[in-house]
Amino acid sequence: MRNLLARRLRVAAGVLLGSLSAVAELAMTLASGLWLLVTLGWSADDRRGETRILAAARWWAELQRRRMARWYDTGTADLAAPLTGMPALSYVATRWTVGLLGGVVLLAAVIGAGYASLLVWGWFLVDLDRWPLAVAPAAFGGLFLLFLCVQGVQAVALMDEQLIRHFLGPSDRQTLERRIGELARSRAGVVEAVHDERRRIERDLHDGVQQRLVALGMLLGRARRAPDPEKSSELLRQAHEASQQALVELRDVAWRVYPAALDEGGLAAALETVAERAAIPVRLSCELRDTPPPTAQAVAYFVAAEAVTNAVKHSGAEQVTVRAERAGELLRLRVEDDGRGGADASGSGLLGLSRRVAALDGTLSVASPAGGPTVITAELPCA
Repeated sequence: MRNLLARRLRVAAGVLLGSLSAVAELAMTLASGLWLLVTLGWSADDRRGETRILAAARWWAELQRRRMARWYDTGTADLAAPLTGMPALSYVATRWTVGLLGGVVLLAAVIGAGYASLLVWGWFLVDLDRWPLAVAPAAFGGLFLLFLCVQGVQAVALMDEQLIRHFLGPSDRQTLERRIGELARSRAGVVEAVHDERRRIERDLHDGVQQRLVALGMLLGRARRAPDPEKSSELLRQAHEASQQALVELRDVAWRVYPAALDEGGLAAALETVAERAAIPVRLSCELRDTPPPTAQAVAYFVAAEAVTNAVKHSGAEQVTVRAERAGELLRLRVEDDGRGGADASGSGLLGLSRRVAALDGTLSVASPAGGPTVITAELPCA
């Protein structure tokens, strides 16, 4: 409740500053209109005052953007400063109406608060014998007006934010170009991640399974050539053990490529296999109201598997906590260990995970201060 009240007061302060700005914006609009009339028919070179007016509009628009970012906290801070003056001038010529509206709403709020306060002091000042029904209706009417104005302040702030986005936000073409750039970077990241994964699989097969099979072949050859039956039997026993180890390593490689549990039991079952195969205790919490898309489940699984493996190998952790949940349209996976921290987010392993997550337009954050703990959070869209 206290936070809500503080936010409402902060927004009201922003609307108040915006309403005070309306006076300057109206004067600037009149000055720019007069300047356009005076310079009508002039060439661009003759309009020596153009730069000053447009620069002033650009400066003012940037000032308003900072005001909204400071008081509204609606995400306007991500807007870029206006690069050209004409959109800024159009914005200034329009915004004073919103500022004036905000001033009217705030004035009505003050009037409503004044009438509402009659419930406290009106009984002592009003002649109740002459006006028996004056205090209560006026006070409750003031309360109702105050309630409407509180909602109106929020609406004015929203209009203010939408207006600046309309004039200073990116155009459809800029949005499309930015999206194309994001897709190009994502595609390059996916290609690089797949390349890294292929090299890892090749390394596992070459250094692990292949060496086991070579040793198995040598044991079988020695057993076939051994003249002593007991020696041959011992070599065959060793060959049998080597074949079992090769089979286990081959299953590990196949499991890391894509676990069958994802198709059979979903993300919860796949995360259980991660917890069971870990060398340290893993606390697992999987709260999914519905089944996420298969691609999101696969990426979440790989993030969990890689994070747990890193915790076991490098962090010195004694316990890992894995939590998967749905947050609106997001699948959120959080992996936390109690290790020494200091994980490098730009390392090949975490960088590969970041690329996998980015391929789904998701985000991956790594918090690993020295001394721990390390927290890796992946948010994957499921819409």
